[in-house]
Amino acid sequence: MATGKVLIAGALGIVGRAVLEHYEALPGWDIVALSRRAPDFPTRARFVSADLRDAADCRVKLGELRDVTHIVYCALYEKPELGKGWLESDQIATNAAMLANLMDAVEPNNPGLRHVALMQGTKAYGVHLGQMPIPGKESAPRHIHPNFYWAQEDFIRARQASGAGWTWTVLRPQAVIGYAAGSAMNLLAAMGAYAAISRELGLPLIWPGSGTRLTEATDARLLARAIAWAGGSPAAANEIFNVTNGDVFDWQSLFPVLARVFGMEIGAPHPMSLVAIMADKAPVWRRIVERYGLAAPDLDAMIGTSWQFADFAFSRPGQTASILSTIKIRQAGFGDCVDSAEMLEWWLRELQRRRILPP
Repeated sequence: MATGKVLIAGALGIVGRAVLEHYEALPGWDIVALSRRAPDFPTRARFVSADLRDAADCRVKLGELRDVTHIVYCALYEKPELGKGWLESDQIATNAAMLANLMDAVEPNNPGLRHVALMQGTKAYGVHLGQMPIPGKESAPRHIHPNFYWAQEDFIRARQASGAGWTWTVLRPQAVIGYAAGSAMNLLAAMGAYAAISRELGLPLIWPGSGTRLTEATDARLLARAIAWAGGSPAAANEIFNVTNGDVFDWQSLFPVLARVFGMEIGAPHPMSLVAIMADKAPVWRRIVERYGLAAPDLDAMIGTSWQFADFAFSRPGQTASILSTIKIRQAGFGDCVDSAEMLEWWLRELQRRRILPP
């Protein structure tokens, strides 16, 4: 089994934390975790606090790193209005600069660098603009819309072409399920908090979305395994891969799992915006936290902009499906899969175990 020293940028996000936990379970790996916040859990990783938006701070904090063999780039800058920000030039420029600042600080002093993993997603296929082609394939022409994916990918391609001895892999998951406080796009936290608050108010669990849209999800643990595989597989060198759990569902069909975990009845579906109905629920959440002695932060700190992301996931008029082909990554040698209903139940009970969600 390969060993080395991995630098994880955005190590306290949903993807980054799963990658951190995966590498911690592997023998022979040194781990450097990059995050502006300190970890709130035991870890053997060395944490470095640096602002990727600040080139000078990166040079000071990251320029001293040595012997890095792998970079897993999971850092992300999002604007307060999530969907609107996806098309705005300053969001794109900031994300591009963050990656460049990291590479400029780390690459010169780490000639043994072997691999860079970069995250994209279904916005590569225009899923946020309307019905995407089915299935989304990595061989499709680059979508015309502005996207920080393209800026980061072009930077990495050009950087490597200048004589670098490392390879890169781009991974495109869909609706990553895992946990990180305050993440911009955390469906798990949004679904769990919505159910817990509904139960606290004596209400049944109501499906708040509209329409039926077939989709997929990606377990953060599976994505972490794919990232580690890509870092050591010649078949993944300089390639782009979709990566999902391997099954297809609609989100409403998973709500019985949510109801079972919280011991709730299912109510009649009713389309409604979680951004709107959760706007005044912070006191209810505080009551839940106090009653059960939870380790969870306040509602805004826990959810971030994830109510917006949940509304985007659950209600998309005019869209019937968002499906990715995973043939390419399977043919290249990574064939892991997971049942999405089982994944959701595992993660919800895991957050109960961690005292992030009430029992």
